Amino acid sequence: MSKKPVIVFEGIEGSGKSYHINNVSTYLRKKKIDHIKIREPGGSKNSEKIRKLILSNKSSFNKETDLLLYLAARSENVNLLRKYYKKKIILIDRFVDSTIAYQHYGLGVNLKLIKSVNNHLLKKFKIDFTFLNTVGKKNMIKRLKLRKSLNRYDKFNSKFYENVQKGFLKLAKIKIKKYKIINSDLDISYNKSLILSKISKLIWLI
Repeated sequence: MSKKPVIVFEGIEGSGKSYHINNVSTYLRKKKIDHIKIREPGGSKNSEKIRKLILSNKSSFNKETDLLLYLAARSENVNLLRKYYKKKIILIDRFVDSTIAYQHYGLGVNLKLIKSVNNHLLKKFKIDFTFLNTVGKKNMIKRLKLRKSLNRYDKFNSKFYENVQKGFLKLAKIKIKKYKIINSDLDISYNKSLILSKISKLIWLI
């Protein structure tokens, strides 16, 4: 594997993925290891504008429009990703598997359509490893209640998130060698150690 891998953090709301990607970024900075960190939707200037539109509580789109907006946001990130591909470690908060998990397994959008557009956009850009953060219903609800504000994607019913998480787990099973499942119901310090240990191996620190 490349010393400059593409590492993705996936998971439903309240799973701790954003916490862990920020922790990894802090760890790399302390080690003075060059990297970039982006989120999806978001990352580039135009993608951040699309993010605001997607997640706004004032927005109300049908499922196909939602998909196209997410893919438009990704399209705006492509040049940024290609610029640093294999030159810097790339950390991504949500990526292709989130689109499949949410838009296909959660909302029922055609899987072939999602894969076709993603393949067109990304071409030879490949993910090296994914951390999938899972969470139980009780902890997810508890953590969402602690948030200062909720966006549109924080407000689906529990069945939706259950279906999305099952979708993530199906994807992990297909790509098991490139996935690490992190049970965020467990102690956070344990999970931090688990992730950082794997990160060190991925970038050949040990």
